[in-house]
Parts: sequence; structure tokens; C-alpha cells
Amino acid sequence: MSEKKTILAALAHPDDESFGMGGTLALYASQGHNVYLICATRGEAGTVDEHHLNGYGSIAELRENELRCAAGHLGLRDVFFLDYRDSGMPGMEANQHPEAQINAPIEEVAAKVVRYIRELKPDVVITFDPIGGYRHPDHIHIHQATVLAFEKAAQATFQPEAGSPFQPARLYFHTIPRGFLKFAVTLIKLFGKDPKKWGRNGDIDLESLANVDFPTHVRVDYTPVSEKKTLASACHASQGGSQMRRGVIGTVFRLLGEADTFMQEYPTPAAGQKVQKSLFQ
Repeated sequence: MSEKKTILAALAHPDDESFGMGGTLALYASQGHNVYLICATRGEAGTVDEHHLNGYGSIAELRENELRCAAGHLGLRDVFFLDYRDSGMPGMEANQHPEAQINAPIEEVAAKVVRYIRELKPDVVITFDPIGGYRHPDHIHIHQATVLAFEKAAQATFQPEAGSPFQPARLYFHTIPRGFLKFAVTLIKLFGKDPKKWGRNGDIDLESLANVDFPTHVRVDYTPVSEKKTLASACHASQGGSQMRRGVIGTVFRLLGEADTFMQEYPTPAAGQKVQKSLFQ
């Protein structure tokens, strides 16, 4: 095995890690690298059927337990919570909660992320793309905070009490390939469903997302650990995790291949740079 490296992913809710970049996280963990996760909230605003709460005192407790189950399957070294509250999708009452993540100043959230960057000294930092994957306010918020944290982590004057300055080598944004989304939209329509009202609550417009195009600088094939992603996704039963790898979306995965795509934010990619196969290249 090559030199052991460290990856730090900064995301917003329990299930973001499994439904999104879980294949990549599992692949590098399986290769012996140290993979850590920052989760900004405990997903309190998620819709949960009553039977899932049996034995749990709250949605937050349930979803944290689901995340720790998933982390075990993915092989994560540890999970760190920033202890904000899930803000929910735009227009939800949860937006107004004083502890909602989106109501915290970006610099405050960045300071918390900086502390983990300086402590763990990751080679690679990963977060959402600029639109948070599907325009979830918390996703966009943690994206912005992580970008600021990446920029400030090496500056001794920024949060000096958070540890010694450290500069990670690379910053990536996990993206959803437009080809994948366009194919999914076509299939969803063929199945008689509305791609503008996708998801458990019908609040995700896949058709509009398919029109946003971010460059792909790295494509990680996680086929060897695809079962780990499936098992991790299933841990998030309250969010329909067992269905994430089935149905229309599961069909798309099988047809287009098991891979995650990333946009390279730092260092600035060279013009004409070929798509790489590893986050460490």
C-alpha cells in the first residue's frame, strides 16, 4: 500500500456521507487511509415515520445512531458533530430555529472546521459543490464554511486558540454528474414520475439540477467497495436508505457505473488537465 494519508469530509446531515460520496470514503478507508467525517447537524428536520423512533428519544438521537452505523460500514475513523440544528429545506419552520445551522455566521462554523483541520492535518478536504448538491441550505452553508476554513487554516492570526496553522494539500467538491442526472430525469419520466418533485418530500427539482454543470477533475471508481456503500445507505432506514440503491436511481448507478466525481478547487487545476482517478494525484 502507498503512504497512509488522511481525508476529512465536511457535510451537513446524517446520510449525506452514504447517499453521496460514501463509495469514495469506503474505498480509501479500505486501503488503510484515515478517513474522518464532520457532520454539522443531527438531521432533526428530517421526515421520519413514527415506527423508526421506537427506542429513541428524538429524531436527532435516531439519526445520529444511523450515522454511526453507516460509519462502521464505510470504515470511518471517527465522526465529529458541530452541534448545529438541521435547518430543513427552504420555507420550513426549521429555518427560523435560533440554533439552525444556516443562522450561524459562516466564520463561526469555519472556526469549528479549522480546529479539526489543524488537529487531524488532512491531506485532502472534501465538501459539497457550490449548490450543495441539490440546493439544500445547510449543504450550501457548510460548503461555504469549509472553503473559508480551508483558506484560513494556515493563517496563524485566524482562531489562534484552535491549534497550530496547517495547510491541507487539496480541496475537492463532490459533484453530481450532469449526465447521470439527465439520464435519471429521463428514466423518472418514463416511470411516470415528476423529476421536478423528487425525493421523500417532493422538494428536489432534479430537472433544474441537471442544467447546472460543474467540471469533473477526478472520477473515483468505487466498484470494489460498492457493497459497503449499499450497507451504509441501508443504515439510514428512516430516510429510505434501503431504497437508495434500488429502483430508478439504483438502475442508473448500475448502468453508468459505480463512481464518484469531484471538482478540484485547490490547487487550481491546470488548463486541459485530464480527469484523474485518485484524490491524491
